[in-house]
Amino acid sequence: MSDLGHVLVLAGGLSYEREVSLRSGRRVSEVLRATGIDVETRDTDASLVPYVLADPPDAVFVTLHGGAGEDGAIRSVLELLNVPYVGADPDACRVAFDKPTAKAVVRSVGLRTPASVTLPKETFHDLGATVVLGRIVEHLGLPLFVKPARGGSALGASFVPTAEELPAAMVGCFAYGDTALIERYVEGVEVAVSVVDLGAGPVALPAVEIVPDEGVYDYAARYTAGHTEFFAPARLSAAAAAACAETAVTAHTALGLRDISRTDLIVDADGVPHFLEVNVAPGMTETSLLPMAAEAAGQDLGELCRTLLQNAASRSSS
Repeated sequence: MSDLGHVLVLAGGLSYEREVSLRSGRRVSEVLRATGIDVETRDTDASLVPYVLADPPDAVFVTLHGGAGEDGAIRSVLELLNVPYVGADPDACRVAFDKPTAKAVVRSVGLRTPASVTLPKETFHDLGATVVLGRIVEHLGLPLFVKPARGGSALGASFVPTAEELPAAMVGCFAYGDTALIERYVEGVEVAVSVVDLGAGPVALPAVEIVPDEGVYDYAARYTAGHTEFFAPARLSAAAAAACAETAVTAHTALGLRDISRTDLIVDADGVPHFLEVNVAPGMTETSLLPMAAEAAGQDLGELCRTLLQNAASRSSS
């Protein structure tokens, strides 16, 4: 293990998830300071590279959500600067951040994921939205779930119970991205399974069950205290909980992720988990799922983050 003298937490950025990222960054900084670490929190602006060059940190904890925080771009810059960081490398981030690509990868290793169609906005413009949407409904059935192919925090995502509501859902989706992922909706229990690797290989933390007051785990339900009820660990049978843990670790491994990830799943009536998406920079706010999972596992969040940083620093020096 490497001693940590100076740690940098990156938060903010220019994505739609900036405010959530700032909250995640503040939380991580607070819990790290509680363990005695000297922490600096910075945004990703023009001052970042000169700052890092002038005073290189021992390791970086990336709490940037969406965009450059999860698509590998910032991590590529950190590698150019020879600065170690917590989390997946740029190539793995690019694969995981694109939801249709991630679904194809996990499907190739035997995981279940809802049937889906991925279409860019230009397709609807060129071929005619009415005809294309009609064929989607015929092919996938109803209800559906629409979300941007890239991005998180449920921005631009919609539950679509009827064909009449699909056009509006597509418009909302394209407000946050140029490509839409339209999935067959799977009825069941929504859970999130965080995976951490503290040096002995990836391990799943207890699944967190998500029960939104309004039935849909949208942006408000995610980040407004009291809008969603959580159960950690999730109210699943032992067999279903084990299947969720195995699914999350398999996805983490198949996608080439490192240190930390969070996999979102739906567990159907038979106890079978269906992969929805994976997050390479899980939220760390007071209402985020990974901190809840860590608490359910009896792990101190600050010590967990500290160990991840120590491992990143050791990896760089080895």
